[in-house]
Amino acid sequence: MTAVSFSLFSIGGLLLSLTWFNVLLLCVRQPVRRRQLARRSIAFSFRCFLRFCKAVGVYSYHFEGLEALRADRGCLIVANHPSLIDYVLIASQLPDVDCLVKAELRHHPFFRGVIRSADYLLNSEAATLLPESQQRLAQGDTLLIFPEGTRTRYGEPLKLQRGAANIAVRAGCDLRIVHITCDRRMLDKQSRWYQIPAARPHFTVRVRERIAGQHDDDAQPLAARRLTRELQQALTPKDDL
Repeated sequence: MTAVSFSLFSIGGLLLSLTWFNVLLLCVRQPVRRRQLARRSIAFSFRCFLRFCKAVGVYSYHFEGLEALRADRGCLIVANHPSLIDYVLIASQLPDVDCLVKAELRHHPFFRGVIRSADYLLNSEAATLLPESQQRLAQGDTLLIFPEGTRTRYGEPLKLQRGAANIAVRAGCDLRIVHITCDRRMLDKQSRWYQIPAARPHFTVRVRERIAGQHDDDAQPLAARRLTRELQQALTPKDDL
């Protein structure tokens, strides 16, 4: 069933790209409305996917504090990244969320149509990333970032890149901390998809504190380093402190 769920996810992304997103491109002329419909379609498909995986026993999950997360506007959502499905878990509950994604996924045959239709930000576009992020946050969008840049390596301390802090300092926006845990090793950086734990894994997504924005034009590098250290503390599991 794990193999079936992975196949379903990939084929679903391809079918959405070939059918529904092309329909939106042809029929919805307003870019903002088209992007909104695409993101809500993605959230709906993710909810269906997660329910399927839960129903067939691949894994289970639950959320804590979603009301606060759904009420956030103009906010940077920063989360730790223990598994492949972290983005799926969060985006399934936030129909309008924006996301910073790896540039190489733009060429992935199964997901490039999804990324293009949802108009996600690409981490390779250094010249436009900061101003574009600032503009989207200023208009009330929420932007999801995994500041590690890749999945956490099991047994090793978190290593954050400074991108999330740089965006937050430049935009002067608040940051919402989201912490994801799993009681079994599954889909992490050092595991293959077919390495199935003996018991069904359970994912927990906890919405935690909101950190006030810091905007300092004269000391942006210093503020970004200070904020990165604060995020390091906030995203590290308490058992590891």
